[in-house]
Amino acid sequence: MSKSEININFLFKNKYTKLIEFFISNPSNEFYVNEILNKIEISPQVLCNSLKELEDARVLLSSKKANSIYYRLNSKNKVVEILKKVIRPITYKDAGVNIDSANTAVNRIKKYVKQTYNSNVLSDVGSFGGLYQLDQDNVLVSSTDGVGTKLKLAFLTDKHDTIGQDLVNHCVNDILVQGAKPLFFLDYIGCGRVFPDVIEEIVKGLSIACKENNCSLVGGEIAEMPGLYKEKEYDLASFIVGIVKRKKIIDGSSVKSGDLVIGLSSNGLHTNGYSLAIKVLLEHSKLKLEDKPKGLGCTLKDELMKVHTSYLKPVSEILDNFEIKAMAHITGSGLVGNIPRILQNDLSVELDKKSWKIDPIFSLIQKLGNITDEEMYRVFNMGIGFVIIIDKNDADKILKLLAKYPFTSKIIGKVIHGNRKVILND
Repeated sequence: MSKSEININFLFKNKYTKLIEFFISNPSNEFYVNEILNKIEISPQVLCNSLKELEDARVLLSSKKANSIYYRLNSKNKVVEILKKVIRPITYKDAGVNIDSANTAVNRIKKYVKQTYNSNVLSDVGSFGGLYQLDQDNVLVSSTDGVGTKLKLAFLTDKHDTIGQDLVNHCVNDILVQGAKPLFFLDYIGCGRVFPDVIEEIVKGLSIACKENNCSLVGGEIAEMPGLYKEKEYDLASFIVGIVKRKKIIDGSSVKSGDLVIGLSSNGLHTNGYSLAIKVLLEHSKLKLEDKPKGLGCTLKDELMKVHTSYLKPVSEILDNFEIKAMAHITGSGLVGNIPRILQNDLSVELDKKSWKIDPIFSLIQKLGNITDEEMYRVFNMGIGFVIIIDKNDADKILKLLAKYPFTSKIIGKVIHGNRKVILND
């Protein structure tokens, strides 16, 4: 047995794992004993003994400054590189969200939903928006959604005027996928106690985004439910209705092998993956919202509270000038889960991960949570908020049109023969 193997077996004792996870999550930082005690649950005696033993094993390095000894990860030790791969990564399921269970639930309820359909329903369960034929020429497109655990950031920061913008823009993008433009919007706020100033800020945000998207906020509901919600917490949900000419519906039926995939960049997490982001950044790594992690360029608060981008204006301009074959809003389940929703059974999409920039926030989450690539691309948008599938002959003209907008647009892949999968190439 090699020395490395001995060290690894020795390091997997329970008393070391939390400490090793902590240093792996903070590979460039130095900490003294009291700092570590404030960040992880461990007794002072066990901590001091463990630090000495990990230093003897060359997993940690120490240096004396003033009256304190500081410890940091020894990144040059080959054992540490092995530990980074072996230490269990944090998953979305660890954060309380089970994508597989959600998919199973949707599959189980489909039969009940379809029992309610009549001849006016043109869509299937699982579409980005529900299609209902209004008359011979026009189809209503509707969707409902929430903001998820991004609400926690609103509670922690006491900032409530952007969460409504997130919600409107998210819903606008969902119905835009099928070519629809929004008509009207309704909201639902459930809370433990009504605080008028908070409600005002929420609705102010809804109003801002509705005006920006040429959408009327026609109604809503405020439900005060003490005992169900904590006093200063609330849930926010919405219902949007848009319209599209039946002959203009984007349904993916014309997509063929060889078509190109254009990715429109996101400005961050948008409204998805926050359970895992909060688990990794605030709980596991003990970062504070006021912190400015290296490479981020702003505070964690400002990064996580960025408003979800609406793609209505640029996509509407493209729809007015080109034939678009299919579109996808990259929300929960990421690129690998949303693109297959718009593909025929005999097609797949091949994406080149090097063709677009991964925002620093995703790299930070992956590094601190030791998260696999597979999990990252299944949970987050990874820098692509919206996808458009086009004929390759239109690519240059469409990219030229998109260049005037404040996000980045690039060809990120192509359609190939397959079985409704997304293949990610390095």
